[in-house]
Amino acid sequence: MNSSRRLIADKLKPVIGVLVLGVSLLAAQQPGGPAVPLVKENATARVSEHVYVIPDGNVGGVPNVGIVVGSKAVLVIDTGLGPKNGETVLREVKKLSNADIYIVGTHFHSEHILGESAFPASTKVIRARAQQRDIEEFGVQPNFATRSAANAELMKDAKFRAADELFDSEKILDLGDVRVRLLWYGRTHTNGDTLIFIEGDRVLFAGDVLMNRRFLAFNNNASVQAWIDSIDKVEPLRPIRIVPCHGEMGDESLIESNRAYLKALQTRVADLKREGKTVDQTADTITTEFRAKYPNWAGSPAAAARVAYGEAR
Repeated sequence: MNSSRRLIADKLKPVIGVLVLGVSLLAAQQPGGPAVPLVKENATARVSEHVYVIPDGNVGGVPNVGIVVGSKAVLVIDTGLGPKNGETVLREVKKLSNADIYIVGTHFHSEHILGESAFPASTKVIRARAQQRDIEEFGVQPNFATRSAANAELMKDAKFRAADELFDSEKILDLGDVRVRLLWYGRTHTNGDTLIFIEGDRVLFAGDVLMNRRFLAFNNNASVQAWIDSIDKVEPLRPIRIVPCHGEMGDESLIESNRAYLKALQTRVADLKREGKTVDQTADTITTEFRAKYPNWAGSPAAAARVAYGEAR
């Protein structure tokens, strides 16, 4: 290939890359295929004086993105799956403010923080130290890429951005006219779940720690009792608006509804274990009973039941 042809080929590479992504996304949007996990543009809604949310639209793999606007700086909470989503979030931020930007992720899963790389170098990324340990131990979760061709394309070559600052259990951010508390209460959905409380507005971004009509997502490292303990720590904040990572927003009643569910599950699992039921039998029974008890909730309580079984005495 001569130099002029090579120059033309180099210039076409970015265009070809965009076309390939577009084709992949369009293919995934065909009837019957999974919805493409794209943060929606021009959907930003104001929920309080300083707080805005880009709602997830109930699309799997899309987080509820938070934007907190102060007079001196802006805080972005979660940035979506990969740089393309991060670019969308950044455009929405710029419609609200040109101030300095901070980013915090509710946890390390790919759809929450892989969009950070789209933000300018001047952006400061803050993480809980436990979340940083999750990143170092588990890395980018490949299971997100295997869910669809569109996911794989969105995540292609995406990497975690280096943190500019780490905190242990709490950090206060003064954005100008509004203070934000970044809080780590211990392991729940992941080891590094971070909650974000906007003080004057009394809005809580709860990550996957509190959900609205959804069974909480447990993994093998989680603990039902530790989760209840974390919810107990949330209560004194007295939020009036709670924004979960996924699904509809709610009010302070989400604190009690999630706690009551976990305590009821904990008690019922202990009873079944004392009756001699196996962990599989217990998980099946809990699934049947609790889906009947919470008919409008999405997801499954089976994983939480298995964790509770291991903790029951």
